Amino acid sequence: MIDFKALFKISYGLYIVCSGNKTKGNGFVSNTVFQITSEPAQFAASCNKDNYTCDLISRSGNFSVSILHQEASSELIGKFGFRSGKDFNKLENTTVKYGQTGAPIVTDGSIAYLEFKVVEKIDLGSHILFIGELVNSQVLDEDKVPLTYAHYRDVKKGIAPKNAPTFIDKSKLEAKAETKSPDNYKCLACGYIYESDNEDIPFEDLPDDWTCPICGAEKEDFIKM
Repeated sequence: MIDFKALFKISYGLYIVCSGNKTKGNGFVSNTVFQITSEPAQFAASCNKDNYTCDLISRSGNFSVSILHQEASSELIGKFGFRSGKDFNKLENTTVKYGQTGAPIVTDGSIAYLEFKVVEKIDLGSHILFIGELVNSQVLDEDKVPLTYAHYRDVKKGIAPKNAPTFIDKSKLEAKAETKSPDNYKCLACGYIYESDNEDIPFEDLPDDWTCPICGAEKEDFIKM
């Protein structure tokens, strides 16, 4: 038997991983970025093969990691974590700089960033593990606290996107959820509650292309409470 709550006890940070250049760039929210060596400083980042960013990292040979802080907005996390860069430009209306490798770096909601050149990639089936050597880094805010996955889950009431290595199928979560109202639906990205009793349209009758008014997550990213 697997107790999924045990998986939530593993400590993670929360980051935005970007790649590409000024012409074509993209990024996604990740909680699987970690240092693996010190001399030289090398990090590993796991990326789902279905992510648009995965192809950009493979082709450009670079990626950046923006370390999010606890005050990072739900809109930012929703944009980079629950929407596809194949459908729209995530970097538009986002504060971005371009580093030494040319990779886009998101500075919104970030306390620091790291920039890497890819030195190795490992095929893990559903994901690619990119090994990057650190070439550039900078602290943006000395005072704010880094956002952890535990804080995102327990305080912001969010959950891992479906392409994340730590994703748990929402049907498993619904089975364990306490029944509060059959008409209430919760956004897995930002925790927004759609209360059908207080809206003109019941949640089930909303169009398939409806999105969360707070973070832009899709309808399918809601679970019944």
